[in-house]
Amino acid sequence: MIHVYLDDFRSCPKGFVLAKNVEECNMLIDDNAIDILSLDYDLGWGEPHGIEVVRHMIAMRRFPRSIYLHTSSVAGRIQMYDLLVKHIPETTKLYGGAMPSSILSHVAANG
Repeated sequence: MIHVYLDDFRSCPKGFVLAKNVEECNMLIDDNAIDILSLDYDLGWGEPHGIEVVRHMIAMRRFPRSIYLHTSSVAGRIQMYDLLVKHIPETTKLYGGAMPSSILSHVAANG
């Protein structure tokens, strides 16, 4: 299993695979089992938003074990959270904010 971090600007945490845009993230979702997925909403001017990854997961019925929404966009976070709550399976944990430092440290140490 891999951990995926979707962001066009922030540094990727150690132990995560960086997806800089929706297309890269969707490819990783399609081709890998994902433990932790952390999503940004705003991915650069003129680029699709993180909610497109949420829509893709729902359409493909492929969900990670945990989803964090590290975006600084309050409106984007609400949109992604509201859509996910309606569709994620019970086996997926959803967090409406960024990963705590304890999770980041654990992944960095253990991959």
